[in-house]
Amino acid sequence: MIVVLALAGGLGAAARFLVDTWVARRARTSVPVGTWVVNVTACLLLGALTGWALAHPGHDALTGALGVGFLGGYSTFSTASVEGARLLLAGRGLAATLHALTMLLACLAAAVAGICLTAP
Repeated sequence: MIVVLALAGGLGAAARFLVDTWVARRARTSVPVGTWVVNVTACLLLGALTGWALAHPGHDALTGALGVGFLGGYSTFSTASVEGARLLLAGRGLAATLHALTMLLACLAAAVAGICLTAP
């Protein structure tokens, strides 16, 4: 199981890099939108996986590999924290605050939406 988690985490990290890079190239803003998109989609997918797992018990290995492994590697809240700190250090306190608050609210809403989409 450890090898599966490691492989899934690596695939999640690669997916994060691809999505973040794709969004950053198109957004061209001074606010890190790619990280925002990655974290919101990760919360949506983790919510959907949680709802599915609640409706289909007994698939612990699969939900662990996808949730802890892939989505753990895909999501990047530590990067979001560093980006917020960089915005603050650059004197962009309002941008940092809005970035953090909108990410938090969007991630919570996405997780709830994911659960609602798949829960019984």
